[in-house]
Amino acid sequence: MPTQPSATRPTAELDARYSSAQNPRPGAEDVTATQWTEALRQLDEAEIFWASTVRPGGRLHVTPVIAAWCQGVLYFSTGPGEQKARNLAHDGHCALTTGRNSLTEGLDLVIEGTAAQVTDPAVLEQVIEAHETKYGPHITAPEGTFHGMGDLVRKGDVMVFALAPATAYGFGRDDGVYTHTRWSF
Repeated sequence: MPTQPSATRPTAELDARYSSAQNPRPGAEDVTATQWTEALRQLDEAEIFWASTVRPGGRLHVTPVIAAWCQGVLYFSTGPGEQKARNLAHDGHCALTTGRNSLTEGLDLVIEGTAAQVTDPAVLEQVIEAHETKYGPHITAPEGTFHGMGDLVRKGDVMVFALAPATAYGFGRDDGVYTHTRWSF
């Protein structure tokens, strides 16, 4: 199972070229890199992520998924016949993104790495629990959109992938104050 390379937090670097540090606005004089703890909070709160994978011919494939952060790894799932599963079988490079559709507020996150299929039953149980805790009735209630997902994972009808971040980016917007943070792991 992929894990975070170390127990320490990633290093954060503000990229002034794309932040308000380059083009200061009132209130942006002291712009700093976004802390990883804030990124983790956003990952925990985000309901929808966009998975970007690479087709065998090199074209990109982007699709929405649900995902849960657990023990330093972002987990998502897909059916074995779905395009993203076929893409990941060919090339594990992947990015999961989430954020807001606003020019003036929010934090967009991009987590890049190599996705690996998870087959260890103990890890799968942890991932199922993380998803059930995060998404609640969407997974646990009979009328939930993803009800029964845990059983499908246990039977192997749904594949689970782990994306341990190699690099992550945060694009923050706070009433016209912009930050571009890169986290290195």
